[in-house]
Amino acid sequence: MLETLRRLVQEVNQARNLEQALSIITHSVKAVMNVGVCSVYLRDSDGAFILMATDGLNEKAVGKVRLQEGEGLVSLVAARAEPINLRSALAHPKYHYFPETGEESYHAFLGVPIIHHRKVVGVLVVQDHAAQSFNEESETFMITVAAQLAGAIAHAEVSGDIVGSKGAKNVLPDSRPIVGLPGASGVAIGTARVVYPLADISAVPDRQIEDISAELDKFEKALSAVRQELRIMSQRLEDKLPSQEHALFDAYILMLESDSITDGIRTGIKKGNWAAGALREVILEHEQVFREMEDSYMRERGDDVRDLGRRILMHLQQDTPADTDFSDNTILVSEEVTPSMLADMPMDRIAGVISVRGSRTSHVAILARALGLPTVMGAADLPVRYIDSREVIVDGYSGRVYISPSETVRREYQGLLDQEQELSEELQSLKGLPSETIDGEKIHLYVNTGLLADMSPTQESGAEGIGLYRTEFPFMIRQRFPGEEEQRIIYRQVLKSFAPDPVVLRTLDVGGDKALPYFPIDEENPFLGWRGIRITLDHPEIFLVQIRAMLRASIGLNNLNILLPMISDVSELTDTLSLIHQAYGELLEEGEDIEMPRVGVMIEVPSAVYQAGSLARRVDYLSIGTNDLTQYLLAVDRNNARVAELYDSLHPAVIRAMMQVVESARVYGKPVSVCGEMAGDPAAAILLVGMGIESLSMSVASLPRIKWVVRNLTRERANEILSTVMVMEDVQSIRAYLYEQLEQAGLGGLVRAGK
Repeated sequence: MLETLRRLVQEVNQARNLEQALSIITHSVKAVMNVGVCSVYLRDSDGAFILMATDGLNEKAVGKVRLQEGEGLVSLVAARAEPINLRSALAHPKYHYFPETGEESYHAFLGVPIIHHRKVVGVLVVQDHAAQSFNEESETFMITVAAQLAGAIAHAEVSGDIVGSKGAKNVLPDSRPIVGLPGASGVAIGTARVVYPLADISAVPDRQIEDISAELDKFEKALSAVRQELRIMSQRLEDKLPSQEHALFDAYILMLESDSITDGIRTGIKKGNWAAGALREVILEHEQVFREMEDSYMRERGDDVRDLGRRILMHLQQDTPADTDFSDNTILVSEEVTPSMLADMPMDRIAGVISVRGSRTSHVAILARALGLPTVMGAADLPVRYIDSREVIVDGYSGRVYISPSETVRREYQGLLDQEQELSEELQSLKGLPSETIDGEKIHLYVNTGLLADMSPTQESGAEGIGLYRTEFPFMIRQRFPGEEEQRIIYRQVLKSFAPDPVVLRTLDVGGDKALPYFPIDEENPFLGWRGIRITLDHPEIFLVQIRAMLRASIGLNNLNILLPMISDVSELTDTLSLIHQAYGELLEEGEDIEMPRVGVMIEVPSAVYQAGSLARRVDYLSIGTNDLTQYLLAVDRNNARVAELYDSLHPAVIRAMMQVVESARVYGKPVSVCGEMAGDPAAAILLVGMGIESLSMSVASLPRIKWVVRNLTRERANEILSTVMVMEDVQSIRAYLYEQLEQAGLGGLVRAGK
């Protein structure tokens, strides 16, 4: 069963469109179960179920048979969201007969729901002539098939709509959005540009070309280069390999000469697809043929086909100049957009970002917010392969993506985009105004950063200092640990840029999803492993060098604040403070004119919440890192798109934990700041003001939005809203209530598209 399922899922994932995907499913399941009929019904936007594919019923009924909600056995399966196994479907009171299907001779019925993201998107049905129930093994097989294929069907559904399969048009309404997760607020309209990793043949998108002869020439050159490469490898290893293994190179060369492969690629190019896209389609088709073979030796030849395709692709990529033909409003699209990928793009032409993987707190989403780029993360159903060069709309507020939108949808979003630009101009006018509530309560607004290149826009933003400087970035871009003087120069530039305003330098925070290329950490569960202060305490030689560099960088400026990450125990803090005092003492002995800086602790793990008072008693301030605190409190990996919708810093548990930290610190007269992404959330800002938090640190792009919220609040009103929220029991109610408060205050444009 497992092998059958594996092949079936792989075939569906590689289907060119919805029609092909459903055809594969119906034919395969019918054959495996040895039944008379297998059909797939998919739900449309009105909630009705349409017969989209069948093997056994009349083909003419496809796209025409439509079961309204509550009508027929298919709708009953969907309503119950569980299998229905009947000895005789015709005798069931819910049975609905469609003469055009020719199903009157089929008695046995087994229908299972196809569920994707908790919603029934379709029903998989098998029918047979005999009046007998299907056995338990058949039922569990169907459940397994439906569960395995749910995501693939949803993906193919969207792909089919784009490439224009006949069935998809019946299922998908015009401009149906793909729903992901909000990554960075804002709206963008532009042209999709798919970026993919080198030599990853599965990720290559289709891309239309105009100069077919030039593309054919490029392919022939790549083909010739791979032939030559294989011959050289063959000659070099001729005396070192047994003849049987050495014959592999001859087999590779024969594959290159195969008309079915090379002619297929040439045909794809002649149809207007670029060489890489035509190569992907042919190689994956041939690989699948081998995978389906019964003989294990022949099945393994699928790997050889893919390897050969990868070699050709590498040469095609080498022959392709750097992609610089970005339009003025390019939407960057990838299976997984990375910070380095985004950094390589011409920022003046990038209007938005869409990533299939990742969540709101992925590093690329944080970077996109800092750059002011509307972003959707975790768009799992995005058919990346088919959308290059198509017009797309990115709604970073709702997490929706529209591909080739209708004129109506486009006109609506263009209006919202115009309103956003007006709002942005209004927000810029706040730059010189103080960040204080209507009743005169001062809320200090700082900026999170980690790059020297950010200093200029940070200073121009009206920020009162840097609330979090991530010192790991200088470590991550080197091939070795930076020395004391190297670090001192960097920190000096940062401190000097804002002197005399405060700058918070967080000590090295690597591990988890932040790795150093020269200091690899291989762990099964890195987020609960060796990271943050745990690493630097185990390697005091690294920590002492960094602290010395920070202290020396602050000479004559004295605006340094040190922040310690991932503290989970009082003993860790005691040991860390001992090392800081050691470095301080050493520098005094060396004659350096330094002052002891303010030292703070990041509250980002549950244990620190419950020991907040003990920690506050020993340091100068506390800073709540809401990104990790939310992740650990809710047991949700914030980089996992599958559970990312469960990650929300407005969860009641997070809010109550933060209140406990503030109250514990207040006992010792110590201030509390917030430096996580929650500080840049307009809805959350109301609660933070109500808690009595006096300083917030966020991305540059978020700062004017938060200032607008602060200047439209009174501390008293913020307290009232906080009191209401504290008795709420679910995050949806809390967020809806806070959005309502923003709307009533005329600030709705901060959390939705439009002004």
